[in-house]
Amino acid sequence: MSQQTVLFDAPGPKARRRILITNIVAVIVVAALIALVLWRLWDQGQLRPHLWLNAINGNAWTNYLLLGLQFTLQAAAIAVVTSLIFGLAFGFLRLAPYAPFRGFAMVIVEFFRAVPVLILMVFFLSFYSQIIAPTGLIDPRNAPYFSVITALTLYNGSVIAELVRSGVKSLPRGQREAAMAIGMTNTLSLRTVEVPQAVIAMLPSLISQFVIILKDSALGYLIGFSELLRYARQLGSGYGNILQSITVAAILFILLNFLLGWVATKLSRRLSSRTAGDTTAEAPGGAIGKPATP
Repeated sequence: MSQQTVLFDAPGPKARRRILITNIVAVIVVAALIALVLWRLWDQGQLRPHLWLNAINGNAWTNYLLLGLQFTLQAAAIAVVTSLIFGLAFGFLRLAPYAPFRGFAMVIVEFFRAVPVLILMVFFLSFYSQIIAPTGLIDPRNAPYFSVITALTLYNGSVIAELVRSGVKSLPRGQREAAMAIGMTNTLSLRTVEVPQAVIAMLPSLISQFVIILKDSALGYLIGFSELLRYARQLGSGYGNILQSITVAAILFILLNFLLGWVATKLSRRLSSRTAGDTTAEAPGGAIGKPATP
């Protein structure tokens, strides 16, 4: 008996007819809403060709969109690397055999997970501009840039640390027991046996967190960080096409996230196939689990 028939009965002719009618009505309603939005945009002159052309012409790409995209990708890439370092470090501490280390890591991780990333950006903007910049260590104009990277690192690094902890805890206990049986310490077992397996298992969640980092970098607009959204609004203010410029920026964000997800899927499949290949590798006397042929 299939799982579908166990969970619910298959719809009969009347139920299938009602489902079909409901789907048709839903499609008509959605199409009507889209038509209404397009009509309102047309009525307000937002669909004029020159408004859209000014959002994608050479000047828009050279002086606005590419510059904003550069700063967005740069901040996101740095935040991804630093978040991974922070997450792995505090993930190890949360799994440490000593209670004081686990308690310290738990307080740090839970604190930064609980604070909204925008509040962290505002706090570090004040920190860098009022405390660090007067010492000459950074240029005051770069305070928003460092604030965005620091806030994204602490927030997303804390989430990654929790992913590491939960991923290791979800592994079978036999993994650590086998490592201890061949003389490994707890730290060596975590570093060489448990965490690599946990990272592969939690790779989809990690990729989702990287996408969040990329999207949350747009919050830097609120503290003066010159990223893609800010440059798009500047472009729209200059040409009077805010809607069109923001739409182009949104499409760029969607394409970047799609590309990141595609690369992550390929990487996940490659790592999974490599792990499966290592697991099913044959022993000298034959396949694992089969006696050697005399």
